[in-house]
Amino acid sequence: MIVSRFKYYLLLCFALLFGTRLVAQLGTSPNAPKKDTSMNKTNTGKWKNLEARITYKKLNSERVYTPDTPLHLFHRRPFSQPWYQDLGNLGSPTQNLLFTAEDRLGPTLGYHVFDAYRFQPDSLNFYNTTRPYSSFTYQLGSKLEQMAEILHTQNIKPNWNFAFDYRKINSPGYYKIQRSNHDNLFLSTNYKSLNKRYELYSGLIYNKEQWDENGGIVADSQLLDLNYADRKTLDVQFQKPNYSITRSSVTNLQRDFTAVLQHSYTWGRVDTFYNSDSSQYSYQLTPRFRITHKMEFSTEKHEFKDLVPDSLRYLGFFNHGFTNGTYYTPGQDSVFSQQKWLWMDNRVLINGFVGKAENQLAFSAGAGNRLDQFTTAYSIGSTQNKITSNYIIGEIKKEALHAAEWFYQANAQFFLTGDDAGNFLLHVSLGKELKNNWGDFLAGFQQSLNTAPYSYTLFQTQYDTIAKSFDKESVTQVYASINSPKLRFSIGARNYLIGNYIYINQQQRPDQYKNPFSLSQLWLRKIFKFGKFYIDNELAYQQLAGDAPVNVPTLLGRHQLSIEASLFKSALRIAAGIELRYHTAYYASGYSPFLNRFFYQNSYYVSNKPEGSVFFNFRIKRFRAYIMGDQLQELFYRNNINYPGYPAQDAMIRFGFTWIMIN
Repeated sequence: MIVSRFKYYLLLCFALLFGTRLVAQLGTSPNAPKKDTSMNKTNTGKWKNLEARITYKKLNSERVYTPDTPLHLFHRRPFSQPWYQDLGNLGSPTQNLLFTAEDRLGPTLGYHVFDAYRFQPDSLNFYNTTRPYSSFTYQLGSKLEQMAEILHTQNIKPNWNFAFDYRKINSPGYYKIQRSNHDNLFLSTNYKSLNKRYELYSGLIYNKEQWDENGGIVADSQLLDLNYADRKTLDVQFQKPNYSITRSSVTNLQRDFTAVLQHSYTWGRVDTFYNSDSSQYSYQLTPRFRITHKMEFSTEKHEFKDLVPDSLRYLGFFNHGFTNGTYYTPGQDSVFSQQKWLWMDNRVLINGFVGKAENQLAFSAGAGNRLDQFTTAYSIGSTQNKITSNYIIGEIKKEALHAAEWFYQANAQFFLTGDDAGNFLLHVSLGKELKNNWGDFLAGFQQSLNTAPYSYTLFQTQYDTIAKSFDKESVTQVYASINSPKLRFSIGARNYLIGNYIYINQQQRPDQYKNPFSLSQLWLRKIFKFGKFYIDNELAYQQLAGDAPVNVPTLLGRHQLSIEASLFKSALRIAAGIELRYHTAYYASGYSPFLNRFFYQNSYYVSNKPEGSVFFNFRIKRFRAYIMGDQLQELFYRNNINYPGYPAQDAMIRFGFTWIMIN
């Protein structure tokens, strides 16, 4: 029944997407005194004579951003900033070393180790361009580490834009059978009617992450053995030479598809502005009242497979004698678990506005309905759970669209019915933009009460069932930050207070730590400039109060010394230098291939040497490129250990470029 509902909702989504634009156009009076020719598609030939202007907005925000093209940090890995760390291969599971609580509300599935690579609905960019804009990025590292991405956006009409972005990540890795293969895609469009009253934002997102599990290396001592100078010869836990020498028989796959549609109609005063000869006109709307409808549909799948299982691998989970041995024969024993999540969220908001068009206070209130369906399949059976929820939502917001303005926001969401009844999120923030590029400051408070993700409460294979119930988890955070581009300085602090913390314990089982605990964090960044030389320093400090099952390094640091200059009459811009990264020793999290999650452990102590790299970045017009030597400390020491059993890459050469094309 719920699947049938999803189909009808999805059809409605596409009907609204392509039909509402026509309805909005019909609302324009046929007796208008002048024709607004700037909105005609036949007028697009004139756009090429205009200076290119590419901007974008985020959903539910009027702040305008421009694509950033920095050279100073262009060489840094895009998915590990600022403090993320992977398993030692591009595309592998990642974790933030600066502790971050999971930001969840409502029913969730609970797999997050690939979030750094995924496109998310809340982070979609909605563009507006005067000229078609394309950006092509390619990065290549040793051992065929590759990442390619293409972004294109253009306005069909000045009031209607579409964009798409596709990214491919593929990396066999330095060690045996640790291949990653990811595909990420989004399509977005935004439209505003000629009289500014009707707005539509819509997006489609597809993410697929495939990861071959090697179980980690067998012994760290092999890293110092000259017989294993080629890291592909190191023994790993899950190797099965008679199955394949390039692919693992143990894999994790995560795939999701999301469609989002938000459209609104606004009432308010409309002013008409004419050009100098009155041949064209445009509208400016001062909003006073708005009705907004938002609909999201998503389906997500997580799949674990072990095609050539070993009995010893699953000790602690279940006991079973497998017949495969070292060979894979279709139809014989395997370990399989697949979890699916389908959900539909539908909400209606009433919005009000106070103040001038360029400096408004907005407030909204509304209600939503949610349908969630979770399914676990395990070869010989399946289980299913359906949830219907209702919630209320409200927000007060004032954005700083100009310098020297205050900005503040308060939003809340509360679940009334369903399995998550009583769960809520409350977020309040306040800040100010300062004049003359002095920067801004921000302070905020957030409180949430949430239920454990579905995959923590149930995980099944044909041989075992892990089922557990949890009390609701409470997360409170207070934070503040100051950022000053003029002083090249930023500082921030956060304090977490967490009760009934949900985590994975040392036995790789979902668990809950009942006692409330506090974790404090402080970070700062300061760039010193001496002529053409830059010294960029970043530090992060965190302190855990008590003995909660949380793995964090106390201090993290990154320091960069570079020379940056313009050459050949400013035709060439360069940034070249060295970089050092480090963190203090600590009990790093373990990684569970079976659960595709990081877990708490306190037996393996990670103590690494600082990581070093050299880089040369340059830009010629709209072409940026870099070449760098990374992990250079490994020319003198053994590989750093990112997580128990998972060392970092060898010293390696990396190359990349981004080419921006404006038609």
